[in-house]
Amino acid sequence: MTPLDLNIRPALPERADWRIGIAGAGFIARDCHLVAYRNAGFNPVAIASRNPATAREVATLRGVPTVHESYDALLRDDRIEILDVAVPPDAQPDLIRRAVELGKGRLRGILAQKPLALALKDARDVVARCARAGIVLAVNQNMRFDQSVRAAKDVLRRGWIGEPVFASIDMRAIPHWMPWAEGLPSLSTFVMSIHHLDTFRYWLGTPQRVLASTRPDPRTKFPHRDGLNLYILEFGSGARASAWDDVWTGPSKEGVASDIGIRWRIEGTDGLMCGTIGWPKYPAREPSTIDISTRQQPGVWLKPRWDDVWFPDAFVGTMAQLLVAVEQGTEPEISGRDNLETVALCEAVFAAATEHRVVKMADVLGSP
Repeated sequence: MTPLDLNIRPALPERADWRIGIAGAGFIARDCHLVAYRNAGFNPVAIASRNPATAREVATLRGVPTVHESYDALLRDDRIEILDVAVPPDAQPDLIRRAVELGKGRLRGILAQKPLALALKDARDVVARCARAGIVLAVNQNMRFDQSVRAAKDVLRRGWIGEPVFASIDMRAIPHWMPWAEGLPSLSTFVMSIHHLDTFRYWLGTPQRVLASTRPDPRTKFPHRDGLNLYILEFGSGARASAWDDVWTGPSKEGVASDIGIRWRIEGTDGLMCGTIGWPKYPAREPSTIDISTRQQPGVWLKPRWDDVWFPDAFVGTMAQLLVAVEQGTEPEISGRDNLETVALCEAVFAAATEHRVVKMADVLGSP
């Protein structure tokens, strides 16, 4: 058993020169997408934003040759083969619909932000539109490409810890809520907890039932319903998962000593894994970690380590997944179709927490 051979890096496309258009010029595009794409040798050729001045600033900073004055101008650019969408979630479905309309016959793939939509019906609509137009749709669930998360998936796939029994994610970290988050129907569930909910799906599949509780975050001054999220997921296999998405962490920004970090754990019938997520230290480069103990090597902790970090390195993986799928005519691991169940899981957690009831995933998913 050699955990240093764990499959933590994504397959890369045969072509690195796919012509990528970037819709959006905020933090995630400026400091994550474009940095990762340049590091991987990908080919962003044009950018647009709601504010053309911001697009020009980011284009200069990151070496994007063309700036369009509007999203429509970008979508009509005949050079664009791949569209990278980095706009707020309430604006994303309409932009994708517009992209499908203007890019028919030319646009090969779209990488959408998560959440794909704030409602399952809108997510289903854009998935169907892309499918009818022959456009591959992927969703930027980038935590799946954090190295420890991906390593844990490979350990599960190889069966090193046996049948999964229990998994947990304990987050004590303070997100930077973007201005567009104010006024959304959901704050933490669809913006922060979605990372962990999708990761549980990646590790264990889609659960059958959800229990959840939430309360507002004392630090976030604008009105919101879901701040600190606690939830339990029940799987048909018998496995259970839980998370504490603590976006408060105590008055860490108000003068007390802080204890900030993200820890995860998966217990199986033949072993266990635990690890950390380095994201809370961003912009410092803090690699995530994984420690593994199995009956195959009793009494020993195996501790492979890597230099990669979630922000921005994982963003190579999400775009690479889309490009490989376009080249091979396959469904990406992070496909829009797969992501419908992540959107549904967010809806289930939000309903369970705000309506104080147990939610069955079958009731949320219903019939397409």
